[in-house]
Amino acid sequence: MTHTAVYAQRRARLAAQLSAGDLLILPTAPARTRNRDSDYLYRHDSYFFYLTGFTEPNAWLILTADGHSTLLCQPKDLAREIWDGIRLGPDAAPQALGVDAAHSVEELDRLMPGWLENRLRLWYPFATHDGLQNPIENWLQQVRQKARQGVTCPAALMDACSLLDEMRLFKDEHELNTMRRACDISAAAHIRAMKTSAKRLRAGQDLREFHLDAELLHAFREQGSQYPAYGSIVAGGANACVLHYRADAAPIRDGDLVLIDAGCELDGYASDITRTFPANGRFTGPQRTLYDIVLAAQTAAVSATRPGARFVDPHNAAVAVLAQGLLDVGLLDANTAGTVDDVIEHRRYTPFYMHRTGHWLGMDVHDCGAYTEVNARGERVSRTLQAGMVLTIEPGLYVQPAANVPEAFWHIGIRIEDDAVVTASGCELISRGVPVEANAIEALMRE
Repeated sequence: MTHTAVYAQRRARLAAQLSAGDLLILPTAPARTRNRDSDYLYRHDSYFFYLTGFTEPNAWLILTADGHSTLLCQPKDLAREIWDGIRLGPDAAPQALGVDAAHSVEELDRLMPGWLENRLRLWYPFATHDGLQNPIENWLQQVRQKARQGVTCPAALMDACSLLDEMRLFKDEHELNTMRRACDISAAAHIRAMKTSAKRLRAGQDLREFHLDAELLHAFREQGSQYPAYGSIVAGGANACVLHYRADAAPIRDGDLVLIDAGCELDGYASDITRTFPANGRFTGPQRTLYDIVLAAQTAAVSATRPGARFVDPHNAAVAVLAQGLLDVGLLDANTAGTVDDVIEHRRYTPFYMHRTGHWLGMDVHDCGAYTEVNARGERVSRTLQAGMVLTIEPGLYVQPAANVPEAFWHIGIRIEDDAVVTASGCELISRGVPVEANAIEALMRE
C-alpha cells in the first residue's frame, strides 16, 4: 500500500464514523517563534499528519461524512520559498496527498462559513490548539446570521479527538514498521553512548552529561531521524534520581551509574528507551543488586503484557517484584513496612518507585488513547490490552539519602524501559537492539 493510500484509508475510516450532515475540521500545528524573528524547529500536529501525511505549517483538513476531503494549504509564493523552502501548493496537493480538493489557506475565512451551512454537527479537536475556538465562533456566527434565509447552523460541537484517539491507539503495519526502525536507531544511539562513556573514562578524559547527549543526537541524525522524540534525559550519579532530569554539564565520574532516557522520532513516530549502565562499564555490588531487581520487575511486567490483560497488569506485576526486592535488601524494614502485600496495599514502595510502569506510545511519546474503559456493569476499569496497541514498560528504583536507608544504596537511580507491541499471543519488544542484561551491558562496554 502506498503512503497516499494509507492516509486515504484512515480518512475513510474516520468519515465512516460521522453521521450524514456532519463536518470535521482539523488544523495542523502553527509555526512558533523562538526569539525575535527565529522560529522553533517546526513539528506538525500529530492528528493532522495521521490523516494527511502533510508536514507544512498553516494547513487545514476538511472532511465530510461521505468521505470528501479538502486541504487548505499555503499558496505557492516564489519569494517566500527562497527563504523558507518549497511549498506544495493547492494545485499539486490532490495528486500528491490523495485529497479530493485543495484551496489556498488564505481562502479559509471566506469558504468555511459556506461549508458549515446546514450542517448538523461540527467536529474539531477540543483543547489541542490555543485560540481555535475563536475562528470557529466567528464562522458559526456568520452562519447563524443567515437564519432568516432558511440556513441552519450546526446544533452540536463534537470532539474529534474522541474518534481519532481510538483510531491512533491501534497501530497498522505501516506504523509498526516505522516504529521498529525508530527503535533500531535509538538502540544504536544508546550503544554509542555506553561505549563512549567507558572509552573516555578509561582514557582519563573528562566526561560530562552533555558529551553523551551529543552522541545520542549524532546517532539520531546520522541514521535519518528528524529529531529527538522528547528532551533526552542523561543523568549521572545522583541526578538519576530526578525523574525528568535533562542532560546538563554535570561530570560523570568513574563508579557512577548513568541513566539515559532517550529516543528518536522517525517520520512522525516516537521511540522511547531507557537504559541504566555503569559509567566505567562495571557495576558495583549495590548497583548490580538494585539493577537486577528492576530488571526482574520489567521481566514480570513484560510477561503480563498480552491481549486480554488490563493496562494496569504490567504495573502491578512490576510493583510486586519491586516490593519484594525492597524488603529483601533492607530498603524497607519488614518490622515496620510489613509483608509484601502490606507494602503494595499501603503503597510503601512509593519513596523508591513513584511513577507508573508504562504509557501508550505512537506519534506522540505519551500517545493518545484512553487508559480506562467501562465494563458490562457500567464500572470504569483499566483498559483491556489488544493486539496492535504499543506501550512502554519502564519500572525503576530511585534511592535518596535518608536515615533509615542503607548508605550503600544512596544516590542510585535505575530505570529500564522498552517499547512493546501487543501481539496476538503476547508482546514484541521492539527496542531490544540495545542490551538490557547487566552482564551483556558490561560485555558491550568492554569492547
